Amino acid sequence: MPKKLYPSNVLEQARTVATAWSQFAPEVNFGTVSAANLTEALNSAADLEGQMQSLELQLTNARNQRDELYSDLWDKVKRARSGVKANYGDDSTEYELVGGTRLSERKSPVRRTLPVAE
Repeated sequence: MPKKLYPSNVLEQARTVATAWSQFAPEVNFGTVSAANLTEALNSAADLEGQMQSLELQLTNARNQRDELYSDLWDKVKRARSGVKANYGDDSTEYELVGGTRLSERKSPVRRTLPVAE
């Protein structure tokens, strides 16, 4: 990701400059920058921040709904597999079709021998 071209506290700095500028010489312009257009840009930035916060809340809500739906969906998948396993057996083709591993295709556990103490 490219580096930002502005400091992380740019809004705070802009508020400080706008407040100070309005106190000592609001009629003075520095090239094309005036106190009025600085305040206008600051207000626009604040509005945009508000919109972004609202969208982040909506995104968080959508993620929570998705997680709840996925959890419910996973429960249904597990129940369906268990039902197929109960009806057709754990070594059936049907069980394999719903994503289970057939009993005959499972690896047997490897037993390790413990070293003998002398």
